[in-house]
Amino acid sequence: MAAETDVTTDASPDRPARINRARFRAWHRGTREADFMIGGFFDRHHDGWNEADLAWFEALLDEDDVDVMAWALNVQTPPDRLEGAQMEAMRRLDYVHIHR
Repeated sequence: MAAETDVTTDASPDRPARINRARFRAWHRGTREADFMIGGFFDRHHDGWNEADLAWFEALLDEDDVDVMAWALNVQTPPDRLEGAQMEAMRRLDYVHIHR
Protein backbone atom coordinates (compact mmCIF):
# COMPACT_ATOMS: atom_id res chain seq x y z
CA MET A 1 0.00 0.00 0.00
CA ALA A 2 2.94 2.33 0.50
CA ALA A 3 3.43 4.61 -2.48
CA GLU A 4 6.86 5.14 -3.92
CA THR A 5 7.99 8.39 -2.33
CA ASP A 6 10.93 9.80 -0.45
CA VAL A 7 10.29 8.34 2.98
CA THR A 8 13.05 10.26 4.75
CA THR A 9 10.39 12.47 6.29
CA ASP A 10 8.70 9.44 7.89
CA ALA A 11 10.89 9.87 10.96
CA SER A 12 10.07 13.55 11.35
CA PRO A 13 9.54 14.71 14.93
CA ASP A 14 5.91 15.62 14.25
CA ARG A 15 5.00 12.20 12.78
CA PRO A 16 3.95 10.69 16.15
CA ALA A 17 1.74 13.72 16.79
CA ARG A 18 0.21 13.43 13.31
CA ILE A 19 -0.47 9.72 13.83
CA ASN A 20 -2.10 10.40 17.20
CA ARG A 21 -4.19 13.21 15.74
CA ALA A 22 -5.23 11.00 12.81
CA ARG A 23 -6.16 8.15 15.20
CA PHE A 24 -8.33 10.49 17.26
CA ARG A 25 -10.01 12.00 14.20
CA ALA A 26 -10.57 8.54 12.69
CA TRP A 27 -12.34 7.23 15.80
CA HIS A 28 -14.36 10.37 16.64
CA ARG A 29 -16.33 10.99 13.47
CA GLY A 30 -19.74 11.52 14.98
CA THR A 31 -21.46 8.28 14.05
CA ARG A 32 -20.68 4.77 15.14
CA GLU A 33 -20.71 3.50 11.56
CA ALA A 34 -18.15 6.04 10.42
CA ASP A 35 -16.02 5.37 13.50
CA PHE A 36 -15.92 1.65 12.70
CA MET A 37 -15.16 2.21 9.04
CA ILE A 38 -12.61 5.02 9.22
CA GLY A 39 -11.16 4.11 12.61
CA GLY A 40 -10.99 0.45 11.69
CA PHE A 41 -9.14 1.31 8.49
CA PHE A 42 -6.67 3.42 10.47
CA ASP A 43 -6.05 0.66 13.03
CA ARG A 44 -5.52 -1.98 10.35
CA HIS A 45 -3.21 -0.01 8.06
CA HIS A 46 -1.41 2.90 9.74
CA ASP A 47 1.65 0.94 10.85
CA GLY A 48 2.79 0.55 7.24
CA TRP A 49 2.16 4.10 6.09
CA ASN A 50 4.85 6.29 4.65
CA GLU A 51 4.58 10.08 4.42
CA ALA A 52 2.41 10.01 1.29
CA ASP A 53 0.04 7.45 2.81
CA LEU A 54 -0.36 9.50 5.99
CA ALA A 55 -0.97 12.65 3.96
CA TRP A 56 -3.63 10.76 1.95
CA PHE A 57 -5.38 9.67 5.14
CA GLU A 58 -5.23 13.19 6.59
CA ALA A 59 -6.88 14.46 3.40
CA LEU A 60 -9.52 11.74 3.68
CA LEU A 61 -10.27 12.84 7.25
CA ASP A 62 -11.15 16.30 5.92
CA GLU A 63 -13.96 14.82 3.81
CA ASP A 64 -17.56 14.31 4.90
CA ASP A 65 -18.27 10.91 6.46
CA VAL A 66 -21.17 10.24 4.10
CA ASP A 67 -18.85 10.67 1.12
CA VAL A 68 -16.04 8.56 2.61
CA MET A 69 -18.46 5.76 3.39
CA ALA A 70 -19.97 5.91 -0.12
CA TRP A 71 -16.49 5.70 -1.64
CA ALA A 72 -15.54 2.78 0.60
CA LEU A 73 -18.77 0.98 -0.30
CA ASN A 74 -18.05 1.76 -3.97
CA VAL A 75 -21.41 3.44 -4.56
CA GLN A 76 -19.79 6.77 -5.45
CA THR A 77 -16.54 7.61 -7.20
CA PRO A 78 -14.00 9.45 -5.06
CA PRO A 79 -12.13 12.46 -6.37
CA ASP A 80 -9.06 11.55 -8.41
CA ARG A 81 -6.76 12.86 -5.66
CA LEU A 82 -8.09 10.16 -3.28
CA GLU A 83 -8.27 7.30 -5.77
CA GLY A 84 -5.51 4.68 -5.71
CA ALA A 85 -4.13 1.81 -3.67
CA GLN A 86 -5.34 3.10 -0.30
CA MET A 87 -8.87 3.64 -1.56
CA GLU A 88 -8.81 0.11 -2.96
CA ALA A 89 -7.72 -1.16 0.47
CA MET A 90 -10.56 0.81 2.04
CA ARG A 91 -13.05 -0.79 -0.36
CA ARG A 92 -12.12 -4.29 0.84
CA LEU A 93 -13.90 -3.55 4.14
CA ASP A 94 -11.95 -6.41 5.76
CA TYR A 95 -10.91 -4.10 8.59
CA VAL A 96 -14.41 -3.41 9.98
CA HIS A 97 -15.06 -5.35 13.19
CA ILE A 98 -18.48 -4.88 14.73
CA HIS A 99 -18.48 -5.07 18.53
CA ARG A 100 -21.67 -5.65 20.44
